[in-house]
Amino acid sequence: MFEGIYHNKVVLITGHTGFKGTWLSIWLRRLGARVVGYSLEPPTTPSLFESCGLADSVQDLRGDIRDTNKLTKVIFETGPDFVFHLAAAPLVLESYENPLETFDINVIGTLSVLEAVRRSRWNGPIVAVSSDKCYLNREWEYGYRENDSLGGHDPYSASKAAMEIAISSFRECFFVQDPSGKSVVQLASARAGNVLGGGDWAPNRIVPDAVRCWHSNEVLTVRSPGAVRPWQHVLEPLSGYLALGLALVRAGGGDFATSWNFGPDTFQTFTVADLVETMIRTWGSGRWISNPPANGPHETCMLRLSIDKASYRLGWRPVWGFEETVTRTIKWYVRHLLAPEDKSATYNLCIGDISAYESAAGEKGVTWAQQASGAAVES
Repeated sequence: MFEGIYHNKVVLITGHTGFKGTWLSIWLRRLGARVVGYSLEPPTTPSLFESCGLADSVQDLRGDIRDTNKLTKVIFETGPDFVFHLAAAPLVLESYENPLETFDINVIGTLSVLEAVRRSRWNGPIVAVSSDKCYLNREWEYGYRENDSLGGHDPYSASKAAMEIAISSFRECFFVQDPSGKSVVQLASARAGNVLGGGDWAPNRIVPDAVRCWHSNEVLTVRSPGAVRPWQHVLEPLSGYLALGLALVRAGGGDFATSWNFGPDTFQTFTVADLVETMIRTWGSGRWISNPPANGPHETCMLRLSIDKASYRLGWRPVWGFEETVTRTIKWYVRHLLAPEDKSATYNLCIGDISAYESAAGEKGVTWAQQASGAAVES
């Protein structure tokens, strides 16, 4: 799987204590990698990182990505084979409360990671995780492509657009190709849709909010039931990041050092209300009401991604549809809540989903090791 490229490799993950960072760490451990994590304390209580006891199976380093000197030392001393940059300020609504910190972490923090790589004179592949919200949202019906305009109304979205510009600048100015045509550092950015999956406990996210409400027999309040989002299981973009890491270390990997979308199939169009009703069917009960705030912060209504580039050039495509994604997510929470203190059981819930995802991918002929031939798609 992934051609065994991660087996016995050292993989540095920034933000490994977060939701996606924990899932990625578990999957990489399953693939035989030695994971070095660099992050602040887990962002929520409870957290997936602590619930599954991941600190016992990775090199768990704590630090702020904006501490460039410390991060440079970590890169120099650990000598990673791959870097996955996931550390971020990830919440739209929180960005309204703390706009300066959001920009500081997402833009300056990313620049700090790239500068640490430059200072350490490390050579290798970097996958920097951005967001589907980096695009200038025009409420279009069709999916945004990698060469569409960047922008953002809210501070979070704007910070992710600025992050993409910063990544492009470092790639063009510092991580250039050597005389043989090989890039010294292969830097790519990944823009993923709205992820679902067990273990997300962040506030103001629809799934953890629903789980908290229904577990306490309370009514869920929904701000924007008609909003359309590119819902996908967390393993979908993670498989894309891992496939991208593979592409970057192959011959001609510099051709893949650009931006990439990872989302559901374009025909998968579902609203927040669709998500809530599907969750209720799996949970077995639950109530919700629509209560859009009269003077609340701006949120986009329509957001879809085009995944043509990743499908054509990486050979990547999503494995689980909407129903499967939501069902597996809610079943994860239901099982976890039966024994929330059992770290081994929680870890095995994640391993079970990863195993099922790998099997489903195999049945669909997805290997994450195929790259389509042909001319490059404009990035």
